Amino acid sequence: MGGGPSGEAVGRTIGCRADGRNISTVFRKHRTDRSRVTAAIDAGHGLLPGGNRVRGRCKRERPIDVSRCKRLRSRSYSLRMTRRLAEVAKKVGVSEATVSRVLNGKPGVSEATREAVLTALDVLGYERPTQLRGDRARLVGLVLPELQNPIFPAFAEVVGGALAQQGFTSVLCTRTVGGVSEADYVDLLLQQQVSGVVFAGGLYAQADAAHGHYELLHERGLPTVLVNAAVRHLDFPQVSCDDAVAAEMALAHLRALGHERVGMVLGPKDHMPSRRKLETFLAEGGDGDLVEHTMFSLEGGHAAAARLVRRGVTGVICASDLLALGTVRAARRAGMTVPADISVIGFDDSALMNCTEPPLTTVRQPIDAMGRAAVDLLVAQIDKAVVPADELLFEPELVVRASTARGPA
Repeated sequence: MGGGPSGEAVGRTIGCRADGRNISTVFRKHRTDRSRVTAAIDAGHGLLPGGNRVRGRCKRERPIDVSRCKRLRSRSYSLRMTRRLAEVAKKVGVSEATVSRVLNGKPGVSEATREAVLTALDVLGYERPTQLRGDRARLVGLVLPELQNPIFPAFAEVVGGALAQQGFTSVLCTRTVGGVSEADYVDLLLQQQVSGVVFAGGLYAQADAAHGHYELLHERGLPTVLVNAAVRHLDFPQVSCDDAVAAEMALAHLRALGHERVGMVLGPKDHMPSRRKLETFLAEGGDGDLVEHTMFSLEGGHAAAARLVRRGVTGVICASDLLALGTVRAARRAGMTVPADISVIGFDDSALMNCTEPPLTTVRQPIDAMGRAAVDLLVAQIDKAVVPADELLFEPELVVRASTARGPA
């Protein structure tokens, strides 16, 4: 004889006691659970027509307490907000109440403190409140090619300090081979709504490199400053060391010491500062057959200088201190002594060049003055002043140490 599921079976399924044999008993004894009984039958829950149980155990399901879930979510959000307020307050050095007033747009907070709180939000990676997202972050991107060359950390220190004095925080972006590119950094900085960007030693100095990301910055009207010589078509203010004067100084120094066969170790052929140095070298009567191009590294300097040593040079002018150190190593590998057999001049006057053996004669870039000028130009653009896309040239200084001496008689 066919029949519906037993009350006892349904009762066990819904978690209540039912001692009758059919559903009506369950309904009579548990009127408040009518909907649960109906749901148990509709869903099957381990019952077959006739009241037979399916083999296996049935899972008891409890109704979801929606109000309790909302309370838990609210408590979790409150904890996250409390941690965020505490972290930002600690970063800025103010109370959590002050941070809360800034985030809620309430009065009673100075403009300087408000900017400091918003900058801390950006630095810590938190989103600004919706009503404050129209403001640009007081962040400035500082894009460098590397940190192995000591001149770039020194420049970053100058620029970072000058920006801090103006109420900005620098965001250091360093290119890596096979990693994040300069164009990727530009996209990231635009997403972060930075106030401006300073580039040093970037792809703008290489004529054959891609320059689309610079053109994007120009289209967006984002304040930008380039440090050292750039290709001609980029319409940005520039701050540069005078490469022509640097080459003139180095060549005049070696000639005054009696050197006639003077060579040059420069960066890649499309590198604009190297091109300027070469133009001056040739204009001053230098021998174009004694010029080598290489990448900016100790190893590149060693390889290029080794070729010049085989051609009988007695003096070498290098486009960076790292290239000069590579030249010293190449001379020693050839059994020569610096400066008795060959004189070497670097460029930059990076940190510790007075501690090398021998201490390096070099042409010093005035990075303090250049870094501060770059920040002044950038802040002027941020403040909506009209800044012409001119190049400011800073004169270098010859620093004579022990890597140069009189040439062979």
